[in-house]
Amino acid sequence: MNRQRLPAELIFQVFTLLISFIIVHATYVTIIRPRADQFISFEQQQVADNPDYVQQRNIYVVIKDYEQEACFILMFWAFAILGLKGVSGYRQKQLLDNDLLELPPTLPIGPEDTRSLLDRLGKLTYPTANYLLPRAMRQGIQRFGVTGNIQDTATAVRDLCESEMERQESELSIIRYIAWAIPSVGFIGTVRGIGSALGQANRAVEGDITGVTQSLGVAFNSTFIALVISIVLMFFIHQVQLFQERLVLDSESYCNDNLIARLRTKPLP
Repeated sequence: MNRQRLPAELIFQVFTLLISFIIVHATYVTIIRPRADQFISFEQQQVADNPDYVQQRNIYVVIKDYEQEACFILMFWAFAILGLKGVSGYRQKQLLDNDLLELPPTLPIGPEDTRSLLDRLGKLTYPTANYLLPRAMRQGIQRFGVTGNIQDTATAVRDLCESEMERQESELSIIRYIAWAIPSVGFIGTVRGIGSALGQANRAVEGDITGVTQSLGVAFNSTFIALVISIVLMFFIHQVQLFQERLVLDSESYCNDNLIARLRTKPLP
């Protein structure tokens, strides 16, 4: 099952990264940088005509540099991965409203019923059959059919849910890496801007501080945009993680209520 899922996720991640790069870079080339250059030229002309003119800030100027572009590419890439996990989790959560065993609510389940129950779960199609709830139900039924012990069945379901929690946690590592990389890219812009400003210190001594101010603008704008994007992204990461944890806990509760609580090792009197 994992051999089918992992290549699909890898292909999706590479594809969404490529799409994010194309869309963001095209937007920068056609809209953001031309408008930023136009605004900068306008501001320079205003300063030249009126030395007392107070320069204005513009969003296109704030986000026009390469570091900000890289941050937006990473942000949309992370949102695409989060969206995939959110859609998958929503579809799995919908299974909690269904009766997978299709048995009367008061009918007890004995070891002799496990084969028919496994056959019913086997009719589920891909990818529903690989969702957490069917796998947990299948694991519990198989364990009960082999051991006939209710405690072993509950342990098998709980162990599968715990391993699923750990797997989901590890799969979020790529998104956490992106959330860490975005501020790092912003700091790279800060270093680049400060280095460029120091390289133009001789011109500032002569009275021309235009180059220095523009370089410092690159430094501070890149860090500002990177930190804002990181804050927004971390919020959605925590929301997806919370949703996944609740899904695992709800799936375990579903198994306890609809499977384990109905198991009987001996016929009822």
